[in-house]
Amino acid sequence: MKNLWAPWRMDYILGPKPDSCVLCVPETPDRPEWDAEHLVVYRGHLVFVMLNRYPYASGHLMVIPYRHVTDITELTPEESGELLSVTQLACRVLREASRPQGINIGINLGEAAGAGIRDHMHLHVVPRWNGDSSFMAVLDDARVIPEHLMVTQKRFASLFAAWGGQASPLSG
Repeated sequence: MKNLWAPWRMDYILGPKPDSCVLCVPETPDRPEWDAEHLVVYRGHLVFVMLNRYPYASGHLMVIPYRHVTDITELTPEESGELLSVTQLACRVLREASRPQGINIGINLGEAAGAGIRDHMHLHVVPRWNGDSSFMAVLDDARVIPEHLMVTQKRFASLFAAWGGQASPLSG
């Protein structure tokens, strides 16, 4: 019998479950405690960025429109433009914060396409490193996330804030 300790999961298991969409957040920008608790790292005018609570890799970000839409075709031109520009900023933050060797960017539209949350479209930005699957994924179908999500949230939020939406000098 193998054990993989994840004691933080008990809060989720026993805690209250949301009655609404987990990706819908208040548009009010001055809520730092709420943002930290909900893993929000950046707020734009039309979209925001949050860490994925169940990441594929440490630093897995999601860029999400405030407006609750199911499909990318429902976005306004302004929302589409900000979605892309904030995704570019997210890549810069990841390169600065985590030094990945690559980045996956993707949108899963619909359950058949792999959307875990299919009713509120969002874009994934996932840092990748050569060999990041490691022996855990190969031998035991498990991922190792080396940093606590709250630590990552504080680190990334401070980088987004420090850059004020501007490119990092190290982003290239």
